[in-house]
Amino acid sequence: MLKSNFKRSLRTLLSITTAMMLMTGCMDQIPEIQVTPEETSTGETKTTETTAAGVESGGTMAEGKEGAADTKEPEKNGEVVLLFTSDVHCGMDKGFGYAGLQDVRDKFDAEGYTTMLIDDGDFIQGEAVGTLTKGEDLVKLMNSLNYDFAVVGNHEFDYGMDQFMKISEMANFPLISCNFRKNGELVFEPYVVKEICGIKIGFVGVTTPTTITTSTPKFFQDDKGEYIYDFMQDDTGDMLYEAVQKSVDDVRAQGASYVYLVGHLGMYDDVRPWTYADVISHTSGIDVCFDGHSHDTEHVVMKDKDGKDVPRFGLGTKLNVIGYSHLNKDKGIVDTNVWSWANDVSLPDLLGIKNKISKEIDNDDSDVNKLMGKVVAHSSVELTVNDPREKDSKGQPVRMVRRAETNLGDLCADAYRDQTGADIGIINGGGIRAGIQKGDVTYGDIINVNPFGDTIVVIEAKGQQIIDVLEWGAKNIPDEDGGFIQVSGLSYEIDASVKSGAKKDDKGMCTGFEGKRRVKNVKVGDNPIDPSKTYTVAGINYLLQENGNGITSFDGCKVVQNNQKLDNQILIDYITETLNGEIGDEYKDPYGQGRIVIHDEGENS
Repeated sequence: MLKSNFKRSLRTLLSITTAMMLMTGCMDQIPEIQVTPEETSTGETKTTETTAAGVESGGTMAEGKEGAADTKEPEKNGEVVLLFTSDVHCGMDKGFGYAGLQDVRDKFDAEGYTTMLIDDGDFIQGEAVGTLTKGEDLVKLMNSLNYDFAVVGNHEFDYGMDQFMKISEMANFPLISCNFRKNGELVFEPYVVKEICGIKIGFVGVTTPTTITTSTPKFFQDDKGEYIYDFMQDDTGDMLYEAVQKSVDDVRAQGASYVYLVGHLGMYDDVRPWTYADVISHTSGIDVCFDGHSHDTEHVVMKDKDGKDVPRFGLGTKLNVIGYSHLNKDKGIVDTNVWSWANDVSLPDLLGIKNKISKEIDNDDSDVNKLMGKVVAHSSVELTVNDPREKDSKGQPVRMVRRAETNLGDLCADAYRDQTGADIGIINGGGIRAGIQKGDVTYGDIINVNPFGDTIVVIEAKGQQIIDVLEWGAKNIPDEDGGFIQVSGLSYEIDASVKSGAKKDDKGMCTGFEGKRRVKNVKVGDNPIDPSKTYTVAGINYLLQENGNGITSFDGCKVVQNNQKLDNQILIDYITETLNGEIGDEYKDPYGQGRIVIHDEGENS
């Protein structure tokens, strides 16, 4: 009966949406509203009826606290709906949209459910509005949405530690992380325990330890360059597993019947040994994991340390997924799954949703909107971060810029080299965040490509140092790596059949290489690179000066230009001045101009 009532509520919320989309032809796929059962990645059908969900209390953000006080909320109909988002990356008007999310929550509230809203991290960065307001407009929106709490994501630090702390104070909701420390003490609460509708539930928040390198390392250092912040990033993963286990044990000791792992961990090899799978398999007592960071939507059920099944749900990105869990005092966890929005038109735009959130978005700073919409150039080609041919299992584009050359990678690297006069221009694939469509190119389009606001510098580096940086960036090929290097004025090949000999320390920093190299045939212009020769290299300060993505090979290099011009402004100047405002046929091939050649495993090279 309980599940039937919940399904009726879902139909109330979404049947009109589905009908309108089908009638208008805007929908090529019905949103994935799989109430139960879920199908695991192994094809096994498994219900989540005996698993759990967690809810967070209003914990404080006092530094070094070990737990949060219990709070109670008035009972309504005795049933709870928990809603989860992750990796929104400023996509407030994408997918379900924040306005659509508010509408969903309002309707559940009106049906008598008690709702909570939780975010798994990476909410303040990713589009121009984040860059221009340093994330503040996004936090204001989340305050209006009455988020109950959020986990610290790696991109929360992109505007610097001072701005991150300012944002954490602006937030009307607590941030949690069981592994983010300053001088060995937790910065935020590791978890929250909440009693709601007679159910006591615990949330444990965890941040990917790769934050120390995927964000700007200097943000975590003192004035002497010593690390004062950390994310428990030891090579074995044991520190992280112990921190998660301690938090799980603590919330159980406080009487929590159900425990959520609310993770910003991810699933790919480049984050091992800190993936969600690593954490779950080394801990016990977790009932459900909602996870972010990898932008995936994978649903799997795996065994914890004690052999118990733990379902994990990937929460996608840009609000293309909303996770949910339905609890009842008598039945416990009734249902846990996700809804997916696999359509180009957002839910608020399609249905014309108008509420307090849509008004806030519509009334965003007019100066920002005017600047964002200013046309600065035209492109006769599409510039991409994705593979134009490859699709994932759900028919969505597969990102390419972190594992292969793309025309947009060429354009960015060309801009840095051209505008500085350096011998070589480089940009890491992880620094290129969005593509550019054919047609008019606006200021906002350019900022979305390079949203971090890094400055362009030029250094002098030996040929061997450059080779080492390329080798470090190629360590995970054919898989993704945010440190994969797109180039200008230089070409190179990667032999993926060679096992990477890259070595790193406990903070993810490159310490050298062993064995045979993957990178070969490196050329500057038409000439083989000279390992002992000095070259000028242009790129963002994140890579060249701040050990971004764990790059240490440029340490000690002389800085010959440091004009503090932003990367996106350099890109605008290159397009408007050097290209005379027209991106043309030289960039027409989405796979680039043959600067990077990758020999696949088993291929003769």
